[in-house]
Amino acid sequence: MGVQNGTVSWKRLSVVMIWLVAVVCAVLTGALVAPENRLVWVSLSLAGCTILTLAAQLSTGQKEGYVHRVTLSLVGAVTVLATATGVFAFYGLV
Repeated sequence: MGVQNGTVSWKRLSVVMIWLVAVVCAVLTGALVAPENRLVWVSLSLAGCTILTLAAQLSTGQKEGYVHRVTLSLVGAVTVLATATGVFAFYGLV
């Protein structure tokens, strides 16, 4: 996963794209969902990120590093959504 001919490789972009989807899901969940339903929507966001991860990694057509890219994508999505859950919990206590 590196730079190829001055551009970011599709492999790296496919991982970062999932992280960005998780960030968008977290922001939309915080902004649009009632506090008592946020945990449900965070779970649905993770499920969506998992499906998108598998689709994105299969679409690269590269079998080298597949497990590594899937792991990076999902660990990043879980980290983003877990952080959002912590923020939601903190604001729920305040």
